[in-house]
Amino acid sequence: MTKRMGYRDWRWLALWWHHFFLLWSTIDGQTRYSIPEELKQGSVVGNLAKDLGLGVSELYRRKLRITSDAGKQYFSVDLGKGELVVIDRIDREELCGQRPSCLLPLELVIDNPLQLHRVEIEIQDTNDNSPSFLTKEKVVKIAELVNPGARFPLESAQDPDVGTNSVRSYLISKNDNFKLTVKNHKDGRKIPELVLEKPLDREKLPVHNLILTAVDGGDPVRSGTSEITVIVLDNNDNAPQFERQVYEANVSEKATPGTEILHVKATDADEGLNGEIEYFFAEQTPDLILSLFDIDPSTGAVVVKSILDHETNSLHRFDITAKDKGNPEMDGHCSVEIKVLDINDNIPEIIVTSLTTPVPEDSATGTVIALISAKDPDSGENGKVTLRVSSKSPFKLNPSVSNHYSLVTNGPLDREKNDQYRVKIIATDSGKPPLSSEKIILVELLDVNDNPPVFSQPSYVIYVKENQPPGEILCSLSATDPDAGENAKISYSILDSKVQDIGAAEAAGSLLHETDLTVIDVQEPRNLQIQLNTDGPIKYVEVTWERQ
Repeated sequence: MTKRMGYRDWRWLALWWHHFFLLWSTIDGQTRYSIPEELKQGSVVGNLAKDLGLGVSELYRRKLRITSDAGKQYFSVDLGKGELVVIDRIDREELCGQRPSCLLPLELVIDNPLQLHRVEIEIQDTNDNSPSFLTKEKVVKIAELVNPGARFPLESAQDPDVGTNSVRSYLISKNDNFKLTVKNHKDGRKIPELVLEKPLDREKLPVHNLILTAVDGGDPVRSGTSEITVIVLDNNDNAPQFERQVYEANVSEKATPGTEILHVKATDADEGLNGEIEYFFAEQTPDLILSLFDIDPSTGAVVVKSILDHETNSLHRFDITAKDKGNPEMDGHCSVEIKVLDINDNIPEIIVTSLTTPVPEDSATGTVIALISAKDPDSGENGKVTLRVSSKSPFKLNPSVSNHYSLVTNGPLDREKNDQYRVKIIATDSGKPPLSSEKIILVELLDVNDNPPVFSQPSYVIYVKENQPPGEILCSLSATDPDAGENAKISYSILDSKVQDIGAAEAAGSLLHETDLTVIDVQEPRNLQIQLNTDGPIKYVEVTWERQ
């Protein structure tokens, strides 16, 4: 297994990273591992902690978690060793089909501080599939008067493996009349053709039995076979011939049923009924092709039969057979390739990877609130998505790589003015016309003790008689604090006074933040100062009484 950092492959990304480093440090570099498919469960992919520059103890303490675009989790992290391990069977053909490169993207999210690491797992192909033919037995009918050199296309073998593990060559069993050639198609496919070397004589040998073998390039080599039965026909010595071997056309995925895509055309040198041609789909044409397209037997026009979808299949290949009416066994063949062009028919999707809420109201500008990404299954410009915050608010989006963004604070927050924000994120693609979607992110603010309590009056003057009995209420004082919870609770105390043996009247603040001042003893006229017991500005209450 090998690993390499993504930034080493793209030097231009280093300049981009330098530009955005100060704006967003939550998304670190991209790490890539390469593993073969079909690894056993528990197999180690790589030392994730070491490669990310983290201590093993940090993985658990910072709550590392894995997300995957594949929808199914194939990997987990051994928090005791810091290793990325396989937890489920990985079948490259199931995940990536015939694509030459198979990458599984992972997103690792860790907290305190919030960070996102992108990891790509390259799944390497192993030769775990043998070439196979859709039909194990194929019948080829050839007129005995056909001249040597005539070619008859055979069915190509299918192999889900890719690269050197796919089909490499074909072999034909030994015989006196035929040889095998392989035509290399421009898309890389190898198409076997049966070539007549010596004239046929129906009276001597009416049937030829051949074995076609497909061999792949894996180690060890795998193979598959198909039985070819050649039936020699009498009379009608000219088969229809197409003007082209391959017909290509483009069609929009928006095309309605009945839309004409292309015409195929074949000619037959025979005269009369033997020269009249009808067109059909070749035998063993997949049901998907038959459900999507139709062909006019008389004209060779290929038309749309049902709804096309670029995202499901962007390229369709199939064969068409031309038969003459004099002898349907005499036929010609051509291939058709139809590319389905993309239109902007998918709405972009907004994905919130991670969200931190509530947020302290004293958070500094640039604090990361959420990690957000967007995806659109369309291709080209239709699949390019940009995100923005819809309304004016103390938040903004910072872009990253691969349609990832961070939602950060963009100004001071004040819970006393607004205790929560409904941040609307809008995703818009680059299609014409563009499509968009939106998502509301609710961000709540956490109170901090940033407001001092305040008396309802700056000062009080109270007159009391010197013989006022102890325990009687002189007056009620009240103060308020706009903070919440424990930060809004208030207590009261009396400052040191010039009067000896004067006790303090104290009370914990209630919802009304009110307390009563009571008499303990009155000796002679004195001034008494009361303060609010708080870290904020001191507010005094002056109390004056007189002897009676």
